[in-house]
Amino acid sequence: MTLIAYTVRCRFEDDAIASAWLDWLRADHLAEVVAAGAIDAEAIRLDGAPCVCEIRYHFASREAFCAYERDHAPRLRAEGLKRFPPERGLRYERSVGEVAALRSQGWR
Repeated sequence: MTLIAYTVRCRFEDDAIASAWLDWLRADHLAEVVAAGAIDAEAIRLDGAPCVCEIRYHFASREAFCAYERDHAPRLRAEGLKRFPPERGLRYERSVGEVAALRSQGWR
């Protein structure tokens, strides 16, 4: 079985919009993606300016990720775009790949 990483990167023109977007992720969206098949989800606000955030999700297999994309992603993406459309100064990028190595100390 191959672990799949799905990353969404978002660039913001306005820090207030970035904060509102992160609040929405914490309150709703991350849990919804986990409920839809991701193993875990994390939101990272990258150092530096302009404001850039990455959301990283792991899926247990390529099949699990494909099922998420087919059955859940269209609805969840539409909800996100309705709340935070590009006209509000956001730019989205997505990437998918196989996790080549992973090590954890189980600090959580």
